[in-house]
Amino acid sequence: MDILSLIGLIIAFGAIIGGNFLEGGHISSLMQVTAFVIVAGGTVGAVMLQTEISVFARSLKISMWVFFPPKLGSDLAVENIVEWSNIARKEGLLGLEAIAETVGDPFSSKGLQLLVDGSEPEVIRNILEVEVDVKEHHDLEAAKVYDGLGGYSPTIGIIGAVMGLIHVMNNLADPSKLGPGIAVAFVATIYGVGLANLLFLPMANKLKALVHHQTQYREMVIEGIVAIAEGENPRNIETKLQGYLQ
Repeated sequence: MDILSLIGLIIAFGAIIGGNFLEGGHISSLMQVTAFVIVAGGTVGAVMLQTEISVFARSLKISMWVFFPPKLGSDLAVENIVEWSNIARKEGLLGLEAIAETVGDPFSSKGLQLLVDGSEPEVIRNILEVEVDVKEHHDLEAAKVYDGLGGYSPTIGIIGAVMGLIHVMNNLADPSKLGPGIAVAFVATIYGVGLANLLFLPMANKLKALVHHQTQYREMVIEGIVAIAEGENPRNIETKLQGYLQ
């Protein structure tokens, strides 16, 4: 679990709620169901309108990466690639066939299978890079969904505020209805701006960083497998791949 994400979320929302308490406010004053429905429903609806269903579904799936990021194991991957290069030098590329069928990472398995099939180094690179590019594109599109949520929620919050003020204006003759209308107006703005800057935009940036790390990991695997195909010395391969671990 990414403990930093959890601590950051607690500090962010804790600071807002704690500041409200220090000012003499009560948490109940920030709990407005109407404002939440307006902001949350309007924001999600707007994003669904602009997003393809496959991208939206992917965004929901990768949202857990914020707290449970994929374990890449780059150090172990370097060790495995060096071991594969030693096997290839001793037994030939066919010696990797059994490993290709049992390795846990599908991307590495595909690269090893291309090695075993005797593909040229440039062919291996081209095939794997296409997969990397497509995977990165799809995941970045999914991460951008949270950019959209962060972009729309403040504006929807303003819409909620205006709706609350309209409600107030329509009930000036009834003082009992003024309070709830004003509360919805201000709390909707807080919800919109708060969700954007404390949740959605940080999530988008975190997911983009994780996608970048995964791409870098796969690029490292490509370099290692291509180096094996080119018959490079295992020690040189290890030295080259260590640069990805800086």
